[in-house]
This record gives sequence, structure tokens and C-alpha cells, in this order.
Amino acid sequence: MPELSTKSFSTPPSAERPARPAAGAPHVAIFTDELDWHVERLRKGFARHGARATPVRLAACKIDTARSDALAIPGFHGRLPDACVVRAIGDGSLETITLRLGVLHALGALGVPLVNSARAIERCTDKSTASFLLAQARIPTPATFVTSSRAEALRILRSEAARGPLVVKPLFGAQGWGLKLLHREEDLPTEEEARGVFYLQRFVPPRDVWYEDMRILVSHGEAIGAMRRRSRRWITNVRQGAKPHACEPTPRERELALRAAAALGAEFAGIDIICGADGLPMVLEVNSMAGWSGLQSVTPFQIAERVAGDILGAIAASRRAHG
Repeated sequence: MPELSTKSFSTPPSAERPARPAAGAPHVAIFTDELDWHVERLRKGFARHGARATPVRLAACKIDTARSDALAIPGFHGRLPDACVVRAIGDGSLETITLRLGVLHALGALGVPLVNSARAIERCTDKSTASFLLAQARIPTPATFVTSSRAEALRILRSEAARGPLVVKPLFGAQGWGLKLLHREEDLPTEEEARGVFYLQRFVPPRDVWYEDMRILVSHGEAIGAMRRRSRRWITNVRQGAKPHACEPTPRERELALRAAAALGAEFAGIDIICGADGLPMVLEVNSMAGWSGLQSVTPFQIAERVAGDILGAIAASRRAHG
């Protein structure tokens, strides 16, 4: 389990403090486990729009039916946030993760705008559910097979290997960690290594010497930024050494990104798209808690400020809807 940040959640993570919001300004919760670059940028982004953002650990929240709203959110003094941005759920047991998601479900039931909702996070985090929903929405993706049986996974590998290698991915994973390329039966992980679930996906080979895919960032129904990620290695995550390059998605790539986010119910998402041998784009996955530091390095505007503005727009729309 990663160590939590030792920085205080009561102060901004940099020496530069945001301007004090006006009385009655929106107060947003950022659910996170550490005060990282993204949280700092979001706090500044909200401050530039005249709002206040407070980092909160989901693990510190609780359900308390003695309260009027039956929820206790640290830093909000008995009130509900005007909106919530979910940057991290945090590690823990099945029970602790269930409780944290329960807090998000409760906030949604109380009408608090969430980016993203508990349901969207569940759908995106569980790669098997995401693959099913993308297929149901007729969104092209590489062929995918999920089973809890290693014997069945071996049968799939034997059947599919003649068409090329498969990739085994952790069911819950991010940033390219834990991926393995399968060429032969002996490449298949053990049940313990796979944590009881074998998520197998058709490997899409590169069309030249570079391995490349695209990340499109979607916010509230619009594609707000995109980059191509290029690497000499087959794993193209920026955290694993891939280089980001600014790009303009084609209309088809933009359409797929928006449809993929909508299929999983995500207001904010990073959609990974790759082109097959025929040059046609396919969706690899949808990330509901996507980072954007790599994309920011090739983007001329502040992404966090745009995202904060979209969330504040959702707050205004919610208030109008509720009179």
C-alpha cells in the first residue's frame, strides 16, 4: 500500500495561496490521498473562478444517521460540499473500499454533483465491466476475454495466439503497471499473480518503429485536449517513459472518446485510443480518475482551470434544477 502524504490537508501544497473566495462562493471537496500536483492545480483552478476547494480523504468521511444528511465530510462543518471531484478512492480492504464508494453513492443521492459518480468510477475501474459496456454501445475495442479460470485462460491463449499475442492486465490497475505480453502458454501468470482474474486483450502492434496511442481528455460532454503518446516500448504510458506530443483528434476519434465516456457515465475521463492495422481507431480503456500532467506539458491553456469551470457550471445547473 502506498504511503500517504505527510503534508497537512489544511494548507495548500505550495507557498502560493489562492485568493480568498467571496462569502457564499461554492465550496468543493477534492477526494484525494495526497496533496499532489493535480490537487494543487485544481485548487488554483477553482480559486481563479472564485470558488474554494478543500482536499479530503474519503477514508475520513463517515455515514452518521444522527445528522440531518446522515453524512460527515471533514472540513465542511456539518454542511455538504457544493460538488466533489474524486481524484482517488484509496487502497484498502473490500469493506473499506465499499464504505468509501458508499459515501460517494450517498452524496449522489443527496444531489451533490460528483466528478465522477460512484457508478461511473465502478464501471471504469473494473476493466471487465468497462469492456462489456463499450461492446454493448458498439464502440470498437480490441477483442477482450475475461475469466477467473486459469485453465480457460490457457484455452483462450492457445486459440488466439495464432492471430498474435495477447496482453494480460490487472482488473484494477492504472498507469501501465502490471501489464504483460503473452506469446506462449508459459507466459500466462499464475492465479495468484493474476489475483484470480485473467483479463486478456488482443495486442495491437505498431504500424512503424514507434508504439503509439492517443489520450483524449473529456469534460462534461466535450473533448478538451488530446496528445499522442510515443515510445520505443509497447507500454505507452507517460509515467513509464512515453513522450507526449500535441495533436488534434480526427472527428472519428473525438466521436469515439465522447461515446466511450457517455457509455460509462463519466463526466470527466481520459480515453485511450489506438489505431489498428487498418488505420481505424479503437478504444483501449476509459479512466475516470485520469491524470493530465503529461497532456498539460503540450497544452497551451490550464486544464485544471477548464475542468474547474465545467464543474462550477454543473453546480449552477444543479441549483437551477432544484429551484
